[in-house]
Amino acid sequence: MIRVYNTLTRKLEEFKPLEDKKVKMFVCGPTVYDYSHLGHAKNYIAYDTIAKYLRYKGYEVYYLQNITDIDDKIIKRANELGEDPLEYADRYYKEYLKDMEALNVDSVDEYAKTTDYVDEVIKQVQGLIEKGYAYESGGNVYYSISKFEDYGKLSHITPDEALARSRIGEDPYKREPFDFVIWKRSKPGEPKWDSPWGEGRPGWHIEDTAISISHFGPQYDLHGGGEDLIFPHHEAEIAIAEALTGKKPFVKYWIHCAFLKVKGGKMSKSLGNFMTIRQAVEKYGGEVVRFYFAQVPYYRPVEFSEEGLVEAEKELERIRNLVDNLGFFLEKATDEGEEVNVEEYRKKFEEAMDNNFNTAEATAVLFSLIRDVNRMITEKKKITKKSISEVLGFIKQAGLIFGLVLEPRKIEAPEEVMKLVQEREEARKAKDWEKADELREKIKQLGYYVDDTPEGPKLRKLED
Repeated sequence: MIRVYNTLTRKLEEFKPLEDKKVKMFVCGPTVYDYSHLGHAKNYIAYDTIAKYLRYKGYEVYYLQNITDIDDKIIKRANELGEDPLEYADRYYKEYLKDMEALNVDSVDEYAKTTDYVDEVIKQVQGLIEKGYAYESGGNVYYSISKFEDYGKLSHITPDEALARSRIGEDPYKREPFDFVIWKRSKPGEPKWDSPWGEGRPGWHIEDTAISISHFGPQYDLHGGGEDLIFPHHEAEIAIAEALTGKKPFVKYWIHCAFLKVKGGKMSKSLGNFMTIRQAVEKYGGEVVRFYFAQVPYYRPVEFSEEGLVEAEKELERIRNLVDNLGFFLEKATDEGEEVNVEEYRKKFEEAMDNNFNTAEATAVLFSLIRDVNRMITEKKKITKKSISEVLGFIKQAGLIFGLVLEPRKIEAPEEVMKLVQEREEARKAKDWEKADELREKIKQLGYYVDDTPEGPKLRKLED
């Protein structure tokens, strides 16, 4: 039984999709006006892992993510550079997709760009006006918060608190200061679309309801995003959708990722305290970045440090070394030897992930298995072929959930090295330990190391 922490109810709840084993999952994607940073990586790695684990557990997941490709930030940046805002946004959307590919974030079924759903936005705006929840003023259309009795049920923020926290400055066209815009009149030189209220563009909050309702209907299972989106963005989504459709709840489970922090503050472009995804990938590799975030569950903040990435790199190499060793042993293993109760580890791994996708506990189980198997290898214990195969299978499966490819690496050494390995093995058989040590040193100088195992010499490449 999977349990998730639902922001809406503030409780840990049993996960039961609206339609048996089918999961409709929506996650707020980026505003594409620059390269994505590691704060974005934390979010999208987390939801990728959740989607992959749900599929591993037999759920049929349709994962939809929006892309905000029209926004004040995009327009401002494009204008500063003398570029067309839509072309500018499309370029960074493509860069975002490259970043996701580098991180093995591949569980998203569809990316939906706001500009492809303008007609749906206009229909929703019209519907809200007809139902009395929205009004036109000065070419803008505003949502009237006072008309929606349940406003604040996700964030537990009252309208007065909403006003105090609002990012929006004074607007003479609003009836109430805490109302928010759902259709924004265009300014000269901005992208614009025709509407019953004049030329304009979608407001931020309504783009997600237009996209998700178009795909999923008035209700769906799981909505994710960063914790900074709880208010006002997700609160506004609920107000729009439930007023429009009359269906409650709009989303059954709301899941929010905690921040990636730098010196106690949120990592963000506006604060200038960020490392881009591509910078981290170029330096450490995409799988190291993934493993770095896997060791803290999505609902806990991470205090960023490059030392943490270096440590994640070392720990991931520990796993890879065991996988390489087991792949080597598998070729020569028999039915004789020690058994490893892999199902016990699998059960503990699933129990951790079933508990609100606790990747920290799940990776701890993985390391427990690695530690126990390494001990058996160190003690020169033979492991049965069946157990080796099962251990490799479980590690591979766990790796795929975390977005890692954990399979034995094939070492293709130069002929010169292989000849020295053979000579060294002959020296060992002759108990000429001095010559064996000299040959090992020569092999090492060529960039390789020989491990002596009961199954014979195992070669591995030294790190540069």
